[in-house]
Amino acid sequence: MSDDDVARPATIYDVAAAAGVSPATVSRTFSRPGRVSAKTAEHIRAVAADLGYRAEQIAAPVLPAKRKALGLAVADITNPFNFGIIRGAEEAAAQHGYAIVLIDTRESDQLERTLLNRTLPLLDAMLVASSRVSDTHLRQVGKQLPVVVLNRHVSGMPSIVTDNERGMRRAVEHLAELGHRQIWYVAGPEASWADGVRWRAMRESALELVLTAHRVGPNVPTMREAPAIADELLSRGAKAVICYNDLLAFGLVLALRQRGVSVPEQMSIIGFDNAFGCDLLSPGLTTVAAPLGQLGELGITNLVGLLGGAKWRSATPLRVPVKLIVRGSTAAPTGQRPARAHLTR
Repeated sequence: MSDDDVARPATIYDVAAAAGVSPATVSRTFSRPGRVSAKTAEHIRAVAADLGYRAEQIAAPVLPAKRKALGLAVADITNPFNFGIIRGAEEAAAQHGYAIVLIDTRESDQLERTLLNRTLPLLDAMLVASSRVSDTHLRQVGKQLPVVVLNRHVSGMPSIVTDNERGMRRAVEHLAELGHRQIWYVAGPEASWADGVRWRAMRESALELVLTAHRVGPNVPTMREAPAIADELLSRGAKAVICYNDLLAFGLVLALRQRGVSVPEQMSIIGFDNAFGCDLLSPGLTTVAAPLGQLGELGITNLVGLLGGAKWRSATPLRVPVKLIVRGSTAAPTGQRPARAHLTR
């Protein structure tokens, strides 16, 4: 141990590391004891005593009890999917007199855990969109302040999701109506709750419609993955593809064009979310549309309700409806007529 280590007084971060908890939990142990379980508080106080940590350093909160700040954690701020969520959340927060603290976790569960722990002491409540951390960690965060989860169902926590099953069913039916008998799913990240739901729904829908379902992935849901995905799909003879999200679909259309493959004549592509840019792509992207602004608004409205003393009593997530928007990226297989006329959904 160096002389500097001996001279330096123990900090809240030293106590947190030694106790195996977050700095926010240590802070609440001394400044807001009622927010920490008796067992955890006793453990933290014992560790603090061993380290010579002076509890009076944080005997009084530095920040006011009500900060009027709500956190919004998103998996990737550059993904157009999040644009609508952010705008809807900001507008709802402003109406209730709150500011939004935006947290970009960059599709990393490790970074997400770190940033959540660092920002908790600054916030009144947290909205987490498309989380990549475990259910257990989210529940731990939920013990420290009100949390609402978007795009994922966490048992025992307020959760708001889009109707993934219905959306996938409509996408599969659309390809079947066009005459496709084999469909491919370009999967998202392995840690994505929505990815698992969509893949299960695709397999079930394909089974009912006597289609064959295939899967490529898991994949990081960005355009950078598209060239390798395009090569794999072409090598396996894919003609009809449903992508985990629109960003993967955007990249796939561009990668196929670079390889001289025409969409939709040689490969039909469907995205998910109807994110910004779907109607600007050429051809326009057929996609399952989710009300992204409404998701952000609902998340903040429910957070404010929890702060006001409301209770989340539903054992199932709040489900937001979706619809299929048919554009130019899907067509019947070359030389084949559609099984039935297009349906408007």
